[in-house]
Amino acid sequence: MRFGTTTIALLAWLSLCGNAGAETLFVGVAAPLSGPSAILGKQIEAGAGLAAEASGVEFKTVDDACTANGGAAAAREFAATKVSVVVGFLCTDAIEAALPILKDANIPVITVGVRTESLTDRRAKTGWPVFRLGPRGDDERNAVATILTRLWQNELFAIVDDGTIYGREIAETFRAAAEQAALRPVFVDTFRPQLDNQIGLIGRLKKAGATHIFAGGDGDDIAIMGRDAGQLEAGMTFAGGETLRTPPGDVAYATGTLMIAQPEWSDVADPKVLEAFAARGIAPEGYALPAYAAVETAKAAAALAATSGKPLAEALTAHDFTTVTGPVRFDEKGDLSQNPYRAFRFDGARFVPFEVK
Repeated sequence: MRFGTTTIALLAWLSLCGNAGAETLFVGVAAPLSGPSAILGKQIEAGAGLAAEASGVEFKTVDDACTANGGAAAAREFAATKVSVVVGFLCTDAIEAALPILKDANIPVITVGVRTESLTDRRAKTGWPVFRLGPRGDDERNAVATILTRLWQNELFAIVDDGTIYGREIAETFRAAAEQAALRPVFVDTFRPQLDNQIGLIGRLKKAGATHIFAGGDGDDIAIMGRDAGQLEAGMTFAGGETLRTPPGDVAYATGTLMIAQPEWSDVADPKVLEAFAARGIAPEGYALPAYAAVETAKAAAALAATSGKPLAEALTAHDFTTVTGPVRFDEKGDLSQNPYRAFRFDGARFVPFEVK
């Protein structure tokens, strides 16, 4: 879905009429509209466009191509056209090339997809006015550690990983957190991934007495573990990270499997907004709803800045905003103040929210 100059002009005119001459917010939308990430970029464009239309915001979409050159070119265009804020960006190379230019132009950025931790960790040094409307790279493993140490404090648990960087990092973060909480796994090991069965692993886990197992690995491997544990009547509960969000292959997840992941935004979104997406034939998937939320956040922060007389970047910091995907608050570094990962349990058909007491 593309929005042209005519649409932008109409939105600006409607906003001016509806706000008795109030200045219309001008939002830049940075998205990869070419190259291998174009399908994701079009999700950003569509979601931001619908939000702009709903809230009377003028916007300009520029292709950042997910490259450093594309990001810098987009930033220069946004600075030249004097946008008030930029939303979007999925790629580290693009946003890191854009931010020095946008900083000089006093234009804050709300990224919907860049997880690189240093982007905000270096804020004191770079001064980049960037806010992250999505998880950091370490949010998933930190959520696994926090949730499972609380949930399994009275269980005989094991930690296994598939030997990949992802698997080892998430498993080690959980193990370290458990140790700090004075909890000790009964079994820790690396398993061989992509096997037709994991009976040998299940046998070792059973011998160790493990009843709850965290596996740092792919969903297919965790599904096979659950199947084999069931066949051996081992009485085990398996847990994994965000990789479980991908539907498994020939083997279904075992009922009771736990997943630590972000919510499906379409499950928690405002039904009226979902109706607006449906009316335009736009699927509320991927980055569409986060982009919608980013524009909502920018609009609310701009109103706050206008009332307080403070810069927009300052208004974005340490304030609560209501969005289609839920409440948003940024900390002093620009990260979300609350980790967006939650626990879900497979009920035999789908993963449903699981309350951790």
